[in-house]
Amino acid sequence: MQILIHTKANLFIRRLLTGATMAAVFMFVGTPRVAADDDDCQRRTAYADHKLHEAIEDHGYNSRQAEHWRHELHEARERCWKVRLQWWDEDEHRWHHDHDWDDHDHHHDHDRDRD
Repeated sequence: MQILIHTKANLFIRRLLTGATMAAVFMFVGTPRVAADDDDCQRRTAYADHKLHEAIEDHGYNSRQAEHWRHELHEARERCWKVRLQWWDEDEHRWHHDHDWDDHDHHHDHDRDRD
């Protein structure tokens, strides 16, 4: 009877250690992916935002080029939101945790140019 209890305890301990080892492996393997998603979201958003500013400066606020980059910025923000439930604001250099961006948030550039 004691041998049976001892064997069950050893089996339980081995399964527990195996589970803990697997959890640790998955936790550390998954960590770089999260950081890579953040970097990719931030990089894509920053690039689209930069190109939008350039298009507005070079071709005008309502130009075809500005509309293209406005669309690309929207897509980059949407992608971040779907993957991370946050989006990068390049102008404020911070992450937002609400789905509250404005696709025409570069109006201040347009208003400044008209003054």
